[in-house]
Amino acid sequence: MQIKILSPLWGHEHLPLKTFLDKIRIAGYDGIDTWIPADKTHQRVLYDYLQEHQMAIVTHQHEAEGSTFKKFRESFIKNLYQCAEPGPALINSHTGRDYFSIRENLDLINAAQEFSAKTGITVAHETHRGRSGYSPQMIAELFSLQDEFAITADFSHWVCVTESMLQNFGGIMDEAIKRSRHIHSRVGFEEGPQVPDPAAPEWQYALDHFLGWWDRIVAHNKLIGTPILPITTEFGPQPYMPSIPFSNKPVADQFGVNCFMKDLLRKRYCTA
Repeated sequence: MQIKILSPLWGHEHLPLKTFLDKIRIAGYDGIDTWIPADKTHQRVLYDYLQEHQMAIVTHQHEAEGSTFKKFRESFIKNLYQCAEPGPALINSHTGRDYFSIRENLDLINAAQEFSAKTGITVAHETHRGRSGYSPQMIAELFSLQDEFAITADFSHWVCVTESMLQNFGGIMDEAIKRSRHIHSRVGFEEGPQVPDPAAPEWQYALDHFLGWWDRIVAHNKLIGTPILPITTEFGPQPYMPSIPFSNKPVADQFGVNCFMKDLLRKRYCTA
């Protein structure tokens, strides 16, 4: 199994795209986790660069919208096909809404399965606040209804939603780990989806919890023969990144934090 460590574009939209791609390649990333640029010229820059440097991409479906469920579903499927254009390692999807019914969210997951059957591209549904997998309790019911429901494990949202390190969700976590095909390696804590800096000793307890979950995801994917497991170092910019009052300066450097995670994960999972 190949592990590809990816950088998010999130937080660096102000940079020219090629400048950012050079930055992550030089820093030692294997690729990028991003949405499809709306501008066709930017699309070509992205696709050509990735091909030239043999870098991976996970594309990001997060823009589905609509005033009715029918319109949302149509937008969701349209966006999946747009995300398929560069031949991604997989598609990370912000699927559904937390206020949709179980049946409506299941309909979207089933539609994604049909898309995967046609294209051969896995759709991993991110465990994200406001979406179909916003909490362990919500996702457990969906797991019971769809055996092929794969996820992007971003457990930072769950620790925040449940105000816990998920001690009371052992069975659900066991199932979530088995279904994880992508990791967003952001460390959250009981009151928020992102610790300020995972290198700080006061956050060691949270980092250890997350590393334990990721260890199990990596081991399971090796066991079942997953060809590629992408891991995105997804620490975000403000307001995910806390800021100093009055100055509005971030308390840590986003890219530096993500590079710390990249190096930690590469040493842990990518060395013999």
